[in-house]
Amino acid sequence: MANQENSQQALQALKAAIRQRQPQRLYFFHGEETFLLNYYLQQLKKILVEELTESFNFHKLNAENFDLRSLADAVESLPMMAEHTFVWVDEIDIFKLNEDDRNKLVDLFSDIPEYCTVVFTYETTPWKQDKRYKKLYEAVITNGVEVEFAKQSQRELVNWISRHFAAEGKSIAPELCVYLIELTGGTMTVLSGEISKICAYSGADHVVKSDIDAVVEPVLDAIAFQMTNFMADGAYGKAMQKLQQLLQMQQKPLAILGAVGWQFRRLSTARVYYDSGKSAAEYAKLYRNVSYYNAENTISTAKRFSARFYARSAELIMETERKMKTSTDDAARLLEVLVAELAAEARND
Repeated sequence: MANQENSQQALQALKAAIRQRQPQRLYFFHGEETFLLNYYLQQLKKILVEELTESFNFHKLNAENFDLRSLADAVESLPMMAEHTFVWVDEIDIFKLNEDDRNKLVDLFSDIPEYCTVVFTYETTPWKQDKRYKKLYEAVITNGVEVEFAKQSQRELVNWISRHFAAEGKSIAPELCVYLIELTGGTMTVLSGEISKICAYSGADHVVKSDIDAVVEPVLDAIAFQMTNFMADGAYGKAMQKLQQLLQMQQKPLAILGAVGWQFRRLSTARVYYDSGKSAAEYAKLYRNVSYYNAENTISTAKRFSARFYARSAELIMETERKMKTSTDDAARLLEVLVAELAAEARND
């Protein structure tokens, strides 16, 4: 919780710095929500660099052209016909540099000119401060600002989705926002593209579920959840159709098995909470980005299976994983057998 609060504070401070046009000299951007990362990176660039002088005052370094001399030259380069320079360093793990370069970074970080802002970004490269390199670690925390762009809560995403549809002249119900989040995995980068597709498809002012289903391709976890819901409803043929959909999407069988296992573990936990007399709100606290609405739906589905069924489903899933890893059986066929076995267990539950 403390890390989450610190992340929020750092993000709020960044927003304030951009509004006031007074950014810090050194930032480290990372996190799962790359849409926000790139948005605030561009906002910094917007307030610091004018289009006419961008070629002089904006410097981007990455794995292809990064070295300490180039970085130092970019940082020390005086602004040309402007007040600021902006240096963007992309996907460089500074803690994996050699000792000489790390020491040079320590000196550079402590002496960035007032006119310069440097931003290190990490989308695919993990950002992890290595305390073994004490000098560099202390230089980072003393001179830099770490901003983590975490995946947004469901409430924040619902408001964000509604605003984006409104900007296109369309409205959408909150429960459909939740449905869209579940289908896409809830990252803004994916949601932004799907919202554009829905708006282009729908000819009405109000978005309905059929608009979403017509153009949005669900992520693995969403389809796995639909499979379990169909089983709970006794629609075993539809559950098998969802498995075929995943296979046609060329999802790896082990990944499909993992998603199915995760959904049944989540339902099993919800069943335990229900049997203990705990509320949907208490269950929602277990999982980040799970709303009360989603928790209620999960518990509603979980109630349809017994504790015996969940124990048996765990056995079947583990046995299927063992066979996938040790036998010569076709992995897709093993998944089909698993769904059939789970369906048989559900019928007898």
